[in-house]
Amino acid sequence: MPVYIMLTTLTDEGRKTIKAKPERIKEVNREVEAMGAKILAQYALLGPYDFANILEAPSNEAISKVAIELGSRGTLQTMTLAAMEMDEFIKVMK
Repeated sequence: MPVYIMLTTLTDEGRKTIKAKPERIKEVNREVEAMGAKILAQYALLGPYDFANILEAPSNEAISKVAIELGSRGTLQTMTLAAMEMDEFIKVMK
């Protein structure tokens, strides 16, 4: 299944939500999985992004739906990148 890296930045509203209810992150994870994506790993970051999520999704269309749904809530902004395992990349380059 395709792998994606989703970098997220919290909005002011998102920061307020996380401060008041940090467990909301896990609730959103369940919602993302209900939309058809699987969270493989998740990291809180220091720097220009607040979180990095490694996800599997069946297609670009499926991960786009997740990104649009999450962004439409007004609590975060996303940047989603398609990722390829290094062995697969080397195979494609040959």
